[in-house]
Amino acid sequence: MNNSSNHDERIAKMTFASVYPHYLTKVEKKGRTKEELQSVIEWLTSFDEKKLQELIEEKVTFEKFFEYATLNPNASLISGIICGYRVEAIENTLTQKVRYLDKLVDELAKGRKMEKILRVS
Repeated sequence: MNNSSNHDERIAKMTFASVYPHYLTKVEKKGRTKEELQSVIEWLTSFDEKKLQELIEEKVTFEKFFEYATLNPNASLISGIICGYRVEAIENTLTQKVRYLDKLVDELAKGRKMEKILRVS
């Protein structure tokens, strides 16, 4: 991926709290629930609802958000294109993690089954 360091820095400094409402709106518009979104986020990051709410209230950056997260070992199974980039080819680790989350939210909004989104065999 030919990504500029400016782009990576901008993503790192963006707060999760500023993006979360957009995730929620996107999935609810497509008939999915806040609970399903929580499941997807928890699968990727290990944050339960209480911890996620704390991070939103603290207005943590994506850099801190993923620093605190325990990434699911199957996260590397997330593949495909999001925001014009192939997620498995993103070189910056943090940017890739953020795009993993974007991809999961996108799959949820597109009506994909939870088993597939959560990479259950």
